[in-house]
Amino acid sequence: MYYAILCEDIENSLPLRQAARPAHLERIQQLVDQGRLFAAGPHPALDTEDPGAAGFTGSLIIADFDSLEAATAWADSDPYVDTGVFSKVTVKPYKLVLP
Repeated sequence: MYYAILCEDIENSLPLRQAARPAHLERIQQLVDQGRLFAAGPHPALDTEDPGAAGFTGSLIIADFDSLEAATAWADSDPYVDTGVFSKVTVKPYKLVLP
């Protein structure tokens, strides 16, 4: 089943994000390689593809996991959690309806 991992950043998270980004993307790539990733990406702080120094306000990952517990455990061990980028992480079941 798919699970949505909704993450909210701390204020001024950009320096922490940049430092932890390679490790974060490596974990996301593992989901891609396993055919489990539906979508992933950050929420820009400004209404633009490249928010520059304004950075991001959070992230969304939608991926296939065996259970809510497995999805939560995966989310809790993300490098962005470990380095303090995220102030809050919520994991919810996600049902794909369209397309």
